[in-house]
Amino acid sequence: MTIKNILKYLISLAIAGGLLWFTFQQSHLDAGDLWAKISAADYRWVLASALMTIIAHWSRAERWRVLLEPVVPQRPTAIDATASVLTGYLANLALPRAGEVARCGTLYRLSGVPVNVSFGTVVAERLIDVLMLLVLLAATFVLEFDRLSQFFMEFFGSKVGGQPAGAGSGASGILLLLGAVLAGLALLGWFLYSRYRDALGRHPLYQKVMGFTKGLLEGLLSIRKLNRPGAFIAHTVLIWVMYYLMSYTLFFAMPATANLSPLAGLTILVVGSLGMAAPTPGGIGSFHLLVGQVAILYGLTSQDGQVLATFIHGVSTLMVIILGVLSLLVVLLRRNKATTADDVLTDPNSVRLER
Repeated sequence: MTIKNILKYLISLAIAGGLLWFTFQQSHLDAGDLWAKISAADYRWVLASALMTIIAHWSRAERWRVLLEPVVPQRPTAIDATASVLTGYLANLALPRAGEVARCGTLYRLSGVPVNVSFGTVVAERLIDVLMLLVLLAATFVLEFDRLSQFFMEFFGSKVGGQPAGAGSGASGILLLLGAVLAGLALLGWFLYSRYRDALGRHPLYQKVMGFTKGLLEGLLSIRKLNRPGAFIAHTVLIWVMYYLMSYTLFFAMPATANLSPLAGLTILVVGSLGMAAPTPGGIGSFHLLVGQVAILYGLTSQDGQVLATFIHGVSTLMVIILGVLSLLVVLLRRNKATTADDVLTDPNSVRLER
């Protein structure tokens, strides 16, 4: 790990720790009360949530296989794709945004799928998920407009309201200047490329970069070449339905949250997804802050909202760790078997059977 990656990890960890400390200070929830409420939960609902989690991860792996079908000759198995997805989730807990690289690298080791192509399909997959999240966000705003408008006004109102006079025009000037600089750099880059294009084309590094970019675009555009578009759509819907049920079933595990409505589950899914997208390890801190605050809109106390946020995040993280470690074991076993087979084939003292 480079110094740059270490610094990025420490910064994200500091942000997560600061947000977590702030949320618990705001709710006045101590560790003893938190543990007492979580330990008294009905863990049969946790098992139901765990089942939904497994289905969601399997469905994501299957959707990935559908994306890979038209762009690579290799046909990764369901086990290889699922192990790769879960390994990526485990890597994200250690370092935000490292999961995509770990996921594609694992699939390459298991099935030989080129990393640049598989990474392109992951980018395409993420774009679809962002679109789904925007659709759910719009639906949630329509269905729960009063609650969510109140939430965002209170959550961001102090920052907007406290903006000093003239700050808006100053920010606009900075944005215009930044846009002009970026446009100038783009024009300069295009001029240099046009002038030295032939020389660049002969450079080995340029050829490698262009080859990687070509594979990335092939993976990204794989969504236009789907052999099974119906399966892709079905898995996309199944993934998000399972995401919803993963958290909604946990409402019934504790008396304080058992009466929350299905719309509360939808709101918490959307807001929680925004929290998980923050640059913190596994959404720690950001998820607790957003979900804990929005739960108050549905009649929970600040303490119960924070208990719910911690409970949902804790169950999800524990499942990622368990399934991720099991996937790592699968990867290691597969690699050991491959190494043993290579040794037998290359060992001059090995027994050879002849017809």
